[in-house]
Amino acid sequence: MKKIAFVSCLFVLIGFKLQAQDLRWYQWNEGYPLAKKEGKIILIDAYTDWCGWCKKMDRDTYSNPGIIQTLNKDFIAIKFNPELRDSVYWVDSTSYSAADFFNQLTRGERTGFPTTYFINPTKRSLFIDPGYHDAATFSGVLKQVLKDYK
Repeated sequence: MKKIAFVSCLFVLIGFKLQAQDLRWYQWNEGYPLAKKEGKIILIDAYTDWCGWCKKMDRDTYSNPGIIQTLNKDFIAIKFNPELRDSVYWVDSTSYSAADFFNQLTRGERTGFPTTYFINPTKRSLFIDPGYHDAATFSGVLKQVLKDYK
């Protein structure tokens, strides 16, 4: 009986250890200064509450352990819903409403949802990647962004 209890406890402990790390999502006002300070790339996941593909990307891509590991290590991940009201986003002491901030991100073009924006805060460069990606495809996108960043 003691052997069974020990083995059961061992499996529980291993299970806790093997659980995937959670993806750390930031809000813009917290993530932007952190990315500048740490010299990391900003990933902005622009989504809406009604977007089915956004929910699928959250479920299938952003929950993938490899994606989580890469994002937590090399990126500052920011969730952004441009349809939220009364949100203010500060960029170098200039404030924007959610709609104005979205217009700045999209450069006035509409790309649909989800759209992923990659910002290099030191070079002030922007890469826009519209649409849903499964984990394998998105992993390739992240590798390319990191390669271009260096």
